[in-house]
Amino acid sequence: MTRRSLGRRFGWLWAAYAVSAYGSGLGFGAIPLIAVLVLHAGPAQVSALSAAGPAVGMLIALPLGPWVEFRRKRPVMIAMDLTRFGVMMTIPVAYAFGLLGFVQLLIVSAVVTAAKITSNAAGGAYLRALVRPDDLLVANARFESTTWSSIAVGPPLGGAAIGLFGPVTTVVADALSYLLSALSITAIRGREEPPRRSGKNRVAAGELLDGWRHILTHPGLRALYFNNLLVNGLIMATEPLLAVLLLRQLGFPPWQYGLAFAAPCVGGLIGSRLARRVVARYGQHRVLRTVGTLRAVWLVGLAFVRPGVAGLAIVIAVELAIIISMSLYTPVLATYRLEHTPQDRVARTLSAWSISGNASIAVFSALGGLLADATSPRTAITIAGLLILVSPLLLPRHPAPEIVRALEPATTGPPPQAAGVPDEAG
Repeated sequence: MTRRSLGRRFGWLWAAYAVSAYGSGLGFGAIPLIAVLVLHAGPAQVSALSAAGPAVGMLIALPLGPWVEFRRKRPVMIAMDLTRFGVMMTIPVAYAFGLLGFVQLLIVSAVVTAAKITSNAAGGAYLRALVRPDDLLVANARFESTTWSSIAVGPPLGGAAIGLFGPVTTVVADALSYLLSALSITAIRGREEPPRRSGKNRVAAGELLDGWRHILTHPGLRALYFNNLLVNGLIMATEPLLAVLLLRQLGFPPWQYGLAFAAPCVGGLIGSRLARRVVARYGQHRVLRTVGTLRAVWLVGLAFVRPGVAGLAIVIAVELAIIISMSLYTPVLATYRLEHTPQDRVARTLSAWSISGNASIAVFSALGGLLADATSPRTAITIAGLLILVSPLLLPRHPAPEIVRALEPATTGPPPQAAGVPDEAG
C-alpha cells in the first residue's frame, strides 16, 4: 500500500513529536533515578516525587486549557517545549555545582507535567486544523507508532547512557529534544488564524470546567472517557507491582525484566499500522467496541507468571497482546474525540481528558500499592485483572448520531484547506 502523504507541514509536526518522544524515552524514569542515586532518597520520598510533582502539574494545567483555547496553537507548543527545555536543564546545572535538591526535582516534575498537558491540548487542536478530516486517523496512527517505537528503543539506550556517562545524561538528552521539537514547530510555515471568541477576552471561572462539561454531556465521549479512566488506571497500576513481583519475588535478572517490557513494544507498530485498514473495513464504532474489549481481557494473565523462561514468555505474550490492542484502539479513540468536539472546545476537552487520565493513574497506583502491601503483588495484580474485565460495559453501545465538525460554523476556525495543507498529537 502506498504511503499516504499528509503534507510538509504535518511532516514538521510529526518530526517535532518524534524527537520529543524519543527524548522522553531516553529520559524515562530519570528524575526518580536521580533522586535515588544522587540524593539518596528513600522509598517514601521517591513515591512522593512520583505522585506530588505530577499532581501539582495537573493543578497548574487546569486553567491553561481555556487559555490555550483562544490562542494561536503553534506559539503555545513552542513555548511549552522551551519551558520544558529550560526547567529540565536546571537539573544538570545544579548537579554540576553541587546544588541539586529534592524540592527542585519536585518543581521540575510539576512544570514538566503542566507543560506536557498544555502542549498536547494545543497540538491536538492544531492537528485538527492542519490535516483533512479523512486524514485524522492516519495522522493519529503515525503519532501512536512513534510513541511505541520510542518506548521500545529509548529506555534501554537511556539505561546504558546512564551507566556510561552518569545519572544526569538522559535528562540533558530529554531537554535537548524539546529544544529540537520547538525548532521543528517553528519550521512549519503558513499563517495560523487566531481563534475567534465572543464576549470578554479573559477566561471566566466557569470555562475551567468546559472540557469536562462537553465530555460528560456527549453520550459517546462520556462512555469512552470513563472506560479509558478505568482501563488505563488499572493497567498502569500493575507496572510497579509487576516490577516487585518479577525482580524481588521471582528473581528475574534486570536484563530479562527490561526485555519483558521492551520486546512487546513492537506490537505498538503493528496495531497502529492496522488502524486505518481495520476502521475502513469494520467501521469506527465496531472497532472501538471490539478492540476496546480486547484490550481489557489480557491483564489477568499476568497473575499466572512463574519463574524462569516460561514466566518470561507469559509476560511478553500478555504485554504484546495488550500493546497491540491499545495501539490499534488509541488512534481510533483520538480521532473520534476530535471529530466529536467543536473546534472552539478542542483544547479544553483534551486538557480535561489528560488531567483526568493522570489523576486516575495516580489513584489506582496508590490503591494498588496499598493492596499489595496488605496482601501481595500477585494478589493485587489478580484483582486489577478481574476489575478491568467490567470495563467493556462502559463502552458506547450505539454509534454517535452525528459528527460535530459537520455542524459547527465556519467562524470557529480555519478549515483544513485554509491552513495550506496540500494533501494525538493530542
